[in-house]
Amino acid sequence: MSGGGMSVPLLRESRQEGEEEVEVLHREQEARGHPSVGILGSGDFSRSLSARLLASGHRALVGSRDPSRLPGGLFPRGAELVSQREAVLGAERVVFAAVFPEHYPSLGGLREALAGKVLVDVSNAQGTGGGPEGSNAQRLARLFPQSHVVKGFNVVSAWALQTGAHDGSRQVLICGDCPDSKAAVVQLAHRMGFSPLDMGCLGASGAIEERVLFPYLDHGQNNFYQLPLETVNQTLPAVAMVTLALVYLPGLLAAGLQLSRGTKYSRFPSWLDRWLGSRKQLGLLSFLCAGLHAIYSMCLSVKEKVPNSWVEQNVWRSDLYLSCGILGFGVLSLLAITSLPSVGNTLNWREFTLVQSGLGYAALTLAVMHALFFGWDMAFSPGSYSYYLPPLFLLALVLPCLVLVGRLLLALPCLASRLARIRRGWESKRPRPPPTDQEAGGTNGVVAHGCGIRK
Repeated sequence: MSGGGMSVPLLRESRQEGEEEVEVLHREQEARGHPSVGILGSGDFSRSLSARLLASGHRALVGSRDPSRLPGGLFPRGAELVSQREAVLGAERVVFAAVFPEHYPSLGGLREALAGKVLVDVSNAQGTGGGPEGSNAQRLARLFPQSHVVKGFNVVSAWALQTGAHDGSRQVLICGDCPDSKAAVVQLAHRMGFSPLDMGCLGASGAIEERVLFPYLDHGQNNFYQLPLETVNQTLPAVAMVTLALVYLPGLLAAGLQLSRGTKYSRFPSWLDRWLGSRKQLGLLSFLCAGLHAIYSMCLSVKEKVPNSWVEQNVWRSDLYLSCGILGFGVLSLLAITSLPSVGNTLNWREFTLVQSGLGYAALTLAVMHALFFGWDMAFSPGSYSYYLPPLFLLALVLPCLVLVGRLLLALPCLASRLARIRRGWESKRPRPPPTDQEAGGTNGVVAHGCGIRK
């Protein structure tokens, strides 16, 4: 075969130019019952879009400026690689413009072929605030006045297109000035497994294009410099609080099992027994994170210059916030010291229980107060929920607050007296259930003062 013949993409073994080629394509389309969709562009998004179109029963005509340069196996099997003009002429109605906005003028030669077609713009904005020329979709509409431009599918990632609508967001935002054209794109989105949402006329395309921008672009600056110091310093106290709560949560669960069973001689489940045995390691990890948080905070105070201003509410907030943090770290340091065998062996049982249980809950309470004073009223401010995500300190408070509430419930006289009698050997008269296989490998369910320390 001559070199000139190989440079022409093959849709069929015998194909002709011009109108005869279009008629052949439409006859195939009618015979198969699968509407053909054109795609202008041969990038990653075009490849994923063609795969999704084929999976939903459509014919995908991928238009490239030079189809012969595309390597074999790049596009899914069944996608037809043709020139851009052939993709437009072969498309029944809908054509996707999967090219970068700066390449829109290169499509000017297709203006007549795209007349009357629905041209779907899938581009995203390069910055916030738009520009004098409007959104990308509005620029495309001015370049192709005889086409019906519809904005859509820009909020769908290439990964969601490849895996289908089950792994990613199903919602597809669509806007356009022609109701019939929007209806065609909406119907296509439904066939592809997505949930289209009509956002109105093409004037809304600017907001849709800016919807997928990275958060730091909203402020016009790069905030990645905060990763080494500020972001780590925000993460460390959250890990310290949650880990400290995990130290005392198994003791509450063990006390609850003893109350429900009415005896201390029934074995705990094996998973709870292993959790009880790892509380020392969890406590030391919490102490490490709290110590690193203190060091990071001192480094930040040196780095940042606090303005000399007096706002009484902020002064109270900062003083209480720092005071609770310092006291909590001090109590946690005492817990870490008494966990050393050389120190713990010098304490009797009551002293060790007071330190590990009483002061432990005091450290957890001070840590929670430290986070609450830090947040102050931010939990009730809409500005704190950037991109509808709650602040980190609010998420870190959930488990510690649940542990403190559980400890308060066990301190009620009706529960505290019954738990004290059970730990002295009293047993309920109701029959005990036989131990399960999981409980057979556990230790004896004896805990001290609700903190889960085994005798």
